[in-house]
Amino acid sequence: MWPESSESPKPLRSGLTTGACATACCVAAVRALLAGKQPAAVEVNLPAKGNKPSKQVEMVIEEYQALDNGIRTSTIKDAGDDPDVTHGSTVFVELRLTEAPGVVFKAASGVGTVTREGLMLAVGEPAINPVPRKMMTEHLTNAAYTYGYEGGFEVSVGVEGGDQIALKTMNPKLGIVGGLSILGTTGIVRPYSCSAYIASIHQGIDVAYTNGMNHIAATTGSTSEAAIKTEYDLPEMALIEMGDFVGAVMKHLKKAPVAKLTICGGFGKISKLAKGHMDLNSRASSIDLEHLALLAAGAGADEALQDKVRQSNTSIQALKACQVAAVDLAAEVCRAAWLQARKVMPAQVELEVWAVDRKGNVVGCYKGEAK
Repeated sequence: MWPESSESPKPLRSGLTTGACATACCVAAVRALLAGKQPAAVEVNLPAKGNKPSKQVEMVIEEYQALDNGIRTSTIKDAGDDPDVTHGSTVFVELRLTEAPGVVFKAASGVGTVTREGLMLAVGEPAINPVPRKMMTEHLTNAAYTYGYEGGFEVSVGVEGGDQIALKTMNPKLGIVGGLSILGTTGIVRPYSCSAYIASIHQGIDVAYTNGMNHIAATTGSTSEAAIKTEYDLPEMALIEMGDFVGAVMKHLKKAPVAKLTICGGFGKISKLAKGHMDLNSRASSIDLEHLALLAAGAGADEALQDKVRQSNTSIQALKACQVAAVDLAAEVCRAAWLQARKVMPAQVELEVWAVDRKGNVVGCYKGEAK
C-alpha cells in the first residue's frame, strides 16, 4: 500500500531499473559461458532515447554459480533515492544455452506471471516487460556474434524475496502472481520520477479498463483509499493507488477512458490539485495558503477569516478555521480541483473529487455541475 507521502524534501540520486540489473546479469553470464570469464563488473548499454545515443553504465556482479548447462549471476538493485520497494534487493539471472537459436524468457523465483488481460504481456507470460526483454536479447545476440555461438538462450530472471516484496506493490491487483515485474524503459531510475510506480498506475488502469470496470477510484494513499471504500462498493481491481501522481492517472485515461473516475486524497494534496499541480509531492509542489484564502473567499469567508487562512501553519489548520465559521472551504477546494482536472481528462469521463482529513474523515467533495 502506497503511504501518504510526507512534506519533507529529500536528496536526489539516480539509480538503475530491475531491467538494467537483469541485463547486467545476462552480460556476465554469457561471458562466463562463452568466454570462460567471470568479470567483477560489466558494462550495459541503456536504450537510446529520441535523438540521444545509447548510454553505457558499469554494474557490479555479486556472484557466479554453476548450473546444469548454465550459470546463475546476480547483482544488487540500487534505485538511488527513488522510493522503490526493490531497492537493495538481489536480482539474478539463470542463463542456459539451447540448441535452437533465439531467446526464451522464464520467471525464476521472485518474478511473477501474468494472469489477467490488459497488460503489455500475454496471459501466462513471465512479468518481464518488453524493454528489458529487448535489452537482454540485444546484449545476448551481440555476445553470440562476438564469440561465434550459433545456438540460443533460456533466460530465467528472478529476485530474491520478490514474492514478499511484490505484496507491497500493485502486482496482486494487476493479476501478476508469484512475484515482481521486471521493469524499465530507459534503464535509469531518476530520483522521484518514480517511473516504476507510474508504470504500475498505468497498468492498473489498463487492467481495470480491459476487464470492464466502469468506475475507478484513484487515491493518494491508504487513508484516502479506506475512506472511498466506505462510499463505494468497488472491487479491488477498480482501486488505483496513485500516490502523488494524479497527473499520471488523468492523462492515461486518454488511452483507457473508463466511464467514471473518483479522485480521493488528503485535503492538502487536493488543494495542490486545485492550484493546477499534477504532482502532489512536496518536492514538486507546495500548499499555497494565499490560494486557499482566495478559495475561502469564494466560499463566503470574510476578510478576517481569509487572513486566518493566510496565517495558518498548515492546510488543515486553515480548514478547521473555516469549519468553525461554517465556511465550506473543502467543497470549494474540491470544486477548484475538479475544474483543473477537467482540463487534462477526456471529456467523456465522468469525474468527482473527494478530500479527507488526516483521520480519513471525508471533509468535502465535488461531483460536477448537475446536468
